[in-house]
Amino acid sequence: MTRFSFALICCVTAIWNLNSLAVADDKTPEPDLVFLLIGQSNMAGRAAMEDGDKKSINNVYLLDDKGKWIPATNPLNRFASDRKVISMQRISPGTGFAHEMAEKMPGKTIGLIHNARGGTKIQQWGKGQDLYIHTIERLAKVNNLKVDGVLWHQGEGNRSDTSYLERLTDLVTRLRANLNNPDLCFVAGEIYGKAIVNDQMAKLVKSVPATGLARSNELAVFDNVHFDRKSQLILGKRYATEMLRLLKK
Repeated sequence: MTRFSFALICCVTAIWNLNSLAVADDKTPEPDLVFLLIGQSNMAGRAAMEDGDKKSINNVYLLDDKGKWIPATNPLNRFASDRKVISMQRISPGTGFAHEMAEKMPGKTIGLIHNARGGTKIQQWGKGQDLYIHTIERLAKVNNLKVDGVLWHQGEGNRSDTSYLERLTDLVTRLRANLNNPDLCFVAGEIYGKAIVNDQMAKLVKSVPATGLARSNELAVFDNVHFDRKSQLILGKRYATEMLRLLKK
């Protein structure tokens, strides 16, 4: 075989492989169930990753920054429209949530849209605020998108806020209206330790239909604020338990 023939074969093979990848991308399925994950740093994920954490999660897809679904890999918050530097994006409760949902719903594909920003208050997710606007704009890039549920983890910035329930109820109402889903399931997650904001979140479940609460009891933090890796995985599983309960209603 001449050098020219060998080079030609290599070139043709490379083109075939690229075409195969393009076809595979085109065939990436639309997820059966889609969940939006928003909030501040614990939702963005600050727990250190371990070997294997960057492997794709079976039957789970992540929305990238171009509005396309790709296999879900950590860090899940890397495509967030307003995230902090990439080095700060690590393990979030989304990882535990994704694994648990995939296990409990083996016949379904799961889609995650991660859009959290560390160091934010709930006021920054209010009507007309950039974090909320940018999240809705990101969702609008996806054709015929239906969001089945929202995971919310925020409160460290509003730890003693006695009006948090009012603000959170407003957020749920706006999301349901803007996403055209009046039955949108919404699960809030407690912050670490005892705090007024946790009491306010607990009241949401009693006052707003189709809402749930992921408890933080017995979870651990590595810096007084951020959950460690094991606790993030447990919290994510608790989010999934609540979401599955709401979806069955």
